[in-house]
This record gives sequence, structure tokens and C-alpha cells, in this order.
Amino acid sequence: MISRPGKSERADGGGADMPIKAAPTQPADLDPRPIEEIWAEYRRAGSDRTRHFLIERFMPKVRYIARRIHARLPGRYEFDDLLQSGTFGLMDALDTFKLDRGVKFETYAAPRIRGAIIDELRSLDWVPRLTRSRSAQVDQARDQLRMSLGRLPTDDEVAADLNLSREEFELVIKDADPIKLRSINRPLLEPGRRHYLSEAAGIQDAKQVNPLMALQKRDAFRQITRGLDRTERLIILLYYHEELTMREIGQVLELTPSRVSQIHSSVLARIKASMRSRQDHVEADDAPPHPFSGPAGGNGRLRSRRRTIPRSD
Repeated sequence: MISRPGKSERADGGGADMPIKAAPTQPADLDPRPIEEIWAEYRRAGSDRTRHFLIERFMPKVRYIARRIHARLPGRYEFDDLLQSGTFGLMDALDTFKLDRGVKFETYAAPRIRGAIIDELRSLDWVPRLTRSRSAQVDQARDQLRMSLGRLPTDDEVAADLNLSREEFELVIKDADPIKLRSINRPLLEPGRRHYLSEAAGIQDAKQVNPLMALQKRDAFRQITRGLDRTERLIILLYYHEELTMREIGQVLELTPSRVSQIHSSVLARIKASMRSRQDHVEADDAPPHPFSGPAGGNGRLRSRRRTIPRSD
């Protein structure tokens, strides 16, 4: 049995070829200490605990910048994505910040956090920056002409102000407005409303059975097959639901194909007559009353009353 060496054996040289690296000293109780000492400790030791403390310390700055940028963006951009990009910018600022510059870390980190968020937004945009710049120039020229003319300018006026031909102007407008992507998780209503629906709720699934149509078909089948005997009902079921031929139905019911076809034609004629009768009945109920129809229970004729005028001799 081989026993593990004790502390004395390792101290005597048993573990001399495998030196044990001492764990870095972790700063205790970082909150009460001044921020300058924490920065000095981080630059000297570079411990993960100090790094995490500094990240949590300046995360409100990241949230503030991300919230201001998110307020000017369309609804398809998520705030959490901007917050994540801003956190990466904060981590980069922690690695490159120098204490001897005499600048506060908040002032140094703010443009880097904002730049990381903007770089992420640019990577998500598939329109080139040159096209975006031209589109901004068109919008600026349109606003200036609207203020000077007192009305909305036409496309020809905007193109003339930018020294562009009609074809070049239409190309700039077309390139700045490509095919847009829409998220199916985008809310149809405002998130603050009581009922929150996304666009995914309005997408039709062709494979999904409509419960209303299924219920109507079941009721219609019950109405159609009412009054049929067992053989007639089986012929309708096997022919329309199971999609069997007349010969196959005859083999199941032990009837000839001509007899199956005769029963099928008779059932269809009775069903058509029943449906036509029901349709006439419904149309008669929905028809407006005749203006000369009498009260209920009367003969429907207009009764005139003659007023007797006494004749004078």
C-alpha cells in the first residue's frame, strides 16, 4: 500500500519538482475601502473578485447609457442586447484604464460603453454606412425645404437641392429602404396593455385543424345522415370519409357495385331535396314582412272601413 507523503516529506524536497503556486490574496471588505485603493489593488493583483466588484460598481452607468440609446431606437431592438454590448465595453475600459491620467473612470468609460453599443447596432444593420449617410442628407434637405417653402417639398425639389438626377435620387431612396425584417415576437399591442399579443398569434398554421370548421362539418354530417339506415350510412362514410371505390364498398357490404351506386344516388337525391327544403325555409324566415300583411292570425288582407256619411235631402 502506497501512502501519500505528508507535509514534512514535501517540505524536504519530495515536491520540489512541482512547485505549488500560492493563491493570490483576495481583498477583504471592498465596499468600505476608497475606490482609489480598490483600483490600485486591481492593478497590482488583478484578481477576479476585484474585477467583478468594479463591474458591478459601474453597471448603473452601463444601464443609463443603454437606456438612453434604446429610447431612440425602433421597437425591434431589445434592451438586454444593448446592455450586454455595453457590458463588454465596460470590461474593455477596465483593462485599458490608467490611474495616472487624472481622469475619472466614469468619464473614461462612457464613450467606450456607448461605442460598443453603437458598433453592435451597426453590425446588425445590413445597410452600408455610406447609404445611411446619403439617406440622412436626403432627410436633412427635405426638412430644410419644408421650413423654407412652408409645405412638403416634392421629390424633384429635393433632388435639385442635392444636385442629383431623378434616377440617382430614386436609387438613394431605394437603397436606404431595403426589405425589412419583422420579429414574430413583436407585440401587436403596447406592452403596458392588459392583453399582450405578439405577431406569432396571427400566423395561420395550415396543418392546424380549425375547431369551428370541424364542429360545423360534424354537425352537417349528423344533419345529412339523419334518417338513413345502417347500409346507407355506411356507404356515405366509406365513400366520402374512407375514400373507397364502389367495388370496394360492395365487397365490404356484400353488395354488387351497381347496387351500391344505386343506393348512393338515391341517398344523394334525398339529401339534396332535404337541403333545398331547409334553405327555402330559412329564406322564408329571413324575408321581411309584407307591408300589407295583417296581424298574426289574420288572413293578410287589407281591410278598409267605409265611413257612412248621411245624405242631405
